[in-house]
Amino acid sequence: MFESIDKLIDDFVNVIDSPIIPKNKDKLFVGVDLGTAYIVVTVLDENKVPVAGAYKFAQVVKDGLIVDYLGALNIVKQLKKEIEDKLSCSLVRAAVAIPPGTSPNDTRFIKNVVQDAGFEVTNIVDEPTAANAVLKVMNGVVVDIGGGTTGLAIMKDGKIMCVADEPTGGTQCTLVIAGTYKISYEEAEKMKKDPQKQREIASLLKPVAQKIAKIIEEYLPKDSVEVIYLVGGTSCILDIEKVIENELKIKTVKPKNPLFVTPVGIAMHCI
Repeated sequence: MFESIDKLIDDFVNVIDSPIIPKNKDKLFVGVDLGTAYIVVTVLDENKVPVAGAYKFAQVVKDGLIVDYLGALNIVKQLKKEIEDKLSCSLVRAAVAIPPGTSPNDTRFIKNVVQDAGFEVTNIVDEPTAANAVLKVMNGVVVDIGGGTTGLAIMKDGKIMCVADEPTGGTQCTLVIAGTYKISYEEAEKMKKDPQKQREIASLLKPVAQKIAKIIEEYLPKDSVEVIYLVGGTSCILDIEKVIENELKIKTVKPKNPLFVTPVGIAMHCI
């Protein structure tokens, strides 16, 4: 189901450390993802093939809202320069993404960060729609589970019927881990990402996954949905798709590396 998507995301992960110099440096598709946990800059060539990328853990966004403007600005500038140095060219235009339902004022803040970092913002797209540029779902539900919020898009015949966004995501998972093990937030965040700890913490995080299922259920259309597609960093949690499928009795799937699906999709929306 996800062979071509997994290859695309693998290619992006590879060019983060080993960028490819594009033949046409004047036609690059750039996406900037200001996430709750990570800020990601993605660069695709004229054929929308990954050529470079960079990301950094950050806590400058909370529940889709910028809480540290200068911090966000400095990280975007840093990532932009890092890629420009590797490609020996300037990154000029970029698309950005927002959680569904973001207010005009908060959208302006997100746009301003990217503009002040030196980009011309050519498009603003909601996160689940960005993800679907990669997934290409015709019918089903695209769910982007990020650090602070869960966003979703209901797709029917290739058209977006509904988008929504609700608080609950990776931050809640980290807080559960920190509370259970009596450790700091930073230590819990590291534990959450540790491949060796995934089986251990999966049962702890089941209530969070069940809450996410309830959010999805609230927006499900009356006519049947056959498949739910998960993306976003929190979708990396072991067996989260099985918990949601069990709760909703709807087939739930995710690609091999759901973390970078939305960032790549944002770049695809650069015009």
